[in-house]
Amino acid sequence: MPQNTTAQGGPPPDPGAVPAAQRSLAPDLARGFMLLVIATVHAHMFRVTTGGGGYALDGPLDIAATAFMALFGENRGYPMFAALFGYGLAQIHLRRTAEGREWPWVRRLLRRRGRWLMAIGIAHTALLFYGDIISVYGLIALLFTAVLRFTDRRLLTHAFAWMAVGSLIYAAANTMLFSAAPEGSQEVTPLLDMALRLISLPFFWPLMITISVFPFMVGIWAARRRLLEEPQQHRALLRRVAVWGIGAAVLGGIPHALVNIEVWTASPVTATAIFWLHLLTGYAGGFGYAAAIALIALRLGQRRGPVVAAIAATGQRSMTSYLLQSVVWALLIPPYTLGIGPSLTDAQAVGIGAAVWLATVVLADIMRRTGFRQGPAEWFLRRMTYGRPVAVSPG
Repeated sequence: MPQNTTAQGGPPPDPGAVPAAQRSLAPDLARGFMLLVIATVHAHMFRVTTGGGGYALDGPLDIAATAFMALFGENRGYPMFAALFGYGLAQIHLRRTAEGREWPWVRRLLRRRGRWLMAIGIAHTALLFYGDIISVYGLIALLFTAVLRFTDRRLLTHAFAWMAVGSLIYAAANTMLFSAAPEGSQEVTPLLDMALRLISLPFFWPLMITISVFPFMVGIWAARRRLLEEPQQHRALLRRVAVWGIGAAVLGGIPHALVNIEVWTASPVTATAIFWLHLLTGYAGGFGYAAAIALIALRLGQRRGPVVAAIAATGQRSMTSYLLQSVVWALLIPPYTLGIGPSLTDAQAVGIGAAVWLATVVLADIMRRTGFRQGPAEWFLRRMTYGRPVAVSPG
């Protein structure tokens, strides 16, 4: 059994990034697509948070865009992201355990990674964006590392308990926060904005954890079966998840879409129930998207054209791409920068989100073509987790 030369707490030696040719297509493709969903949802929501009067709904195109985002975007991409995080953490655990590493060593590694994710996320919040998810995942890595050793039955029991209770808490809190939000805008300076973002973290983290643990645990379960790495072995299951998951998300999103386009005015209790349904079916939609992408990757095989390669490169550099989105939002949205949020229509906001995502795809593909196997954020996280790469002597 390999001996841990860093048992006293130093970083384990970096084994190096997995070569691109050896990476499974489905996880990277899923992360790349997920970033499109996140970019369009964020841009669409900026219309509400900066406009002070809800969605614009200025004509059929805006109504269609708002309804489309409720059915296919809002709370559909995020569960897939959380599941992919759990999938990746489980892959690290499984890979290191297969190397002969014992649990205390692996636990230290994963918690070190979690602490650095928290550090990156807090910096992201302070400098750029109020809706950071990197620090949330860092907290989950710190608080829920032990679930990696749960049996499947125990893991899924905990997962579905979090799904039922956590999503209900989040739905109720969401209704209260929106009903208490002040109308209109106030003077915001960069320092005040930074302070408000940081102050919100102790309230933001628990809420996000309540809706993230369920897909995180499902991602662990999926990684144990290598659903994304070996989709050919799970074709029937993936088809069922894709069809029923996406179908449930669309049907469950209809009431929320009707509220968003102001066809239905719901009471607070009804609004909470509608949003809870939207969250629950959003989980199904996120899993459905991941399953559909795995089937697409299976069909593609080794036939990776420039578009597929570019999206996969974005997924491989998902943290860098996510942070780059926030850089653009910081330039475009706040009133002390360009402040374009209130002037956007709903359709324009979605279009800008897609354009920002496309720009990150181009940048990720340039990195791929020029030989950078990782983005800056991925390189930093790996270096802080593992230290310097191990030098391999020839022969």
